[in-house]
Amino acid sequence: MTKKRPTAKRMIIMLICVGSLLGMLIGFNLYKAHMIKKLLMRDGLAGATVTSAVVSYQTWQPQLSATGSLRAARGVDVTTEVAGLVREIAFSSGEEVRAGQVLLRLNDDSDRAQLASLKAAAELSQTVYTRDMAQYEIQAISKAQLDADTAELKSKRAQVEQQAALVAKKTIRAPFPGRVGITTVNPGQYINPGDAIVTLQAIDPIYVDFHLPQEQLGQLEVGQRVAVNTSTFATLSFGGQVRAINPRVDSTTRNVEIEAVLDNRERKLLPGMYANVKIDVGSEQRYLTLPQTAIAHNAYGATVFVIRPGDHKNARGETMPVAQQVFVTPGPTRGDQVAILKGLHEGALVVTSGQLKLKNGTPLIINNRVLPADSPAPTPQEQ
Repeated sequence: MTKKRPTAKRMIIMLICVGSLLGMLIGFNLYKAHMIKKLLMRDGLAGATVTSAVVSYQTWQPQLSATGSLRAARGVDVTTEVAGLVREIAFSSGEEVRAGQVLLRLNDDSDRAQLASLKAAAELSQTVYTRDMAQYEIQAISKAQLDADTAELKSKRAQVEQQAALVAKKTIRAPFPGRVGITTVNPGQYINPGDAIVTLQAIDPIYVDFHLPQEQLGQLEVGQRVAVNTSTFATLSFGGQVRAINPRVDSTTRNVEIEAVLDNRERKLLPGMYANVKIDVGSEQRYLTLPQTAIAHNAYGATVFVIRPGDHKNARGETMPVAQQVFVTPGPTRGDQVAILKGLHEGALVVTSGQLKLKNGTPLIINNRVLPADSPAPTPQEQ
């Protein structure tokens, strides 16, 4: 009986020591967590830093948008119908030329000599015909002889016209007014029929060709106003109007081709440029509007994080707002903006950047010194 008492006493002492050790360990971990939390709050890392924007109504003009290509009203690569040696280049690269202005002359000396010979033969035939006509009137020659003289005269005149046309082809003229491009042809060079001499483009007015889906065809009509801009002149907008709508829809893409004509008196637009085309359709609409960066997409739909009051305090004792995720129905887009059809109300404060690190209840630090793009008509930025 006396031997069991010391054993029980030792067990009690050991349990007290183990309990004390566990208590000290738990207390240390609690103190450690408290100090870490305090340190994070002191360093401003307890909340996620985000930017914010207030949901507000804006007036939108519905538009159809497309990417098109500019095309000259009239454009051609000037060539020659006949072969020959270049004698003279009568234009400068990049020059504005008139219709009928001489661009190039080929060597035509032998052709002109041949023309002079044929003209002399035609004049002789004319003399013979005139003399035989007088003799026929006095019955000195037969009608068959006079008919032969007539046919000979017509043949000689036709040969003169044919040779004159050949001589004219040795002088290349501008078929219409416009601007010539850069030529690589030089005097003394031999060119063959079909060889390109220079490009000629009539660029005022200028056309823009673009395509739109067949679903939008009902909103289009000839004469409708269009606005065009290019990356070359990012701050300029060029006005024009729809000139023609293709009566056939492409059976592969189900798109319809549209042609619009633009004023280009300043010659800023050139054929081959790509262009962004916008057409105003319908009446103005009012939409709740947010920057597109505010929308996050997942398998369940589109969401935004609304900023709500919270009970989390920072190191200065200030209450920090928290994030709350809500589903929204986005509508049409305009530049950097998107319309919100359902899920938000006017005046709501939402997160516009920094959503990747958020979840419901995350404390927030709002810093709007650098905001995401929110322009209805953005322009390319210089690098």
